[in-house]
Amino acid sequence: MAVTYEWVISQMNAYIEKEGEDNVIFSVHYVYTGSEESNGIVYYDNTMGVEEYQYTAGDPFIPYANTKEFENVVIGWLEGSLDMALIQKNISENIQKQITPENEELYFTWMTADED
Repeated sequence: MAVTYEWVISQMNAYIEKEGEDNVIFSVHYVYTGSEESNGIVYYDNTMGVEEYQYTAGDPFIPYANTKEFENVVIGWLEGSLDMALIQKNISENIQKQITPENEELYFTWMTADED
């Protein structure tokens, strides 16, 4: 199967007023998650971060709105400023390593056995 990706915008920081506009967003906190199902198990990996933005008077401005449409605008900002191909590649590779591990953990279970 293919990896399915999903954005979570956990927080945005905004100036109350700047350059004559209200609620001018200057940072976006995000988590970008990938998941893939294999043999009935769902595997996950993600990347998270904070992306900074700067508004200058005269630039196009989209007013903040607590809507799915505005969330899509913010996701567009993120996708325009992040290296999405690299992020998706890293998430996909990490999921594949979970599905097909290259190493394993081994233990001496006799060391933890109760002695009579």
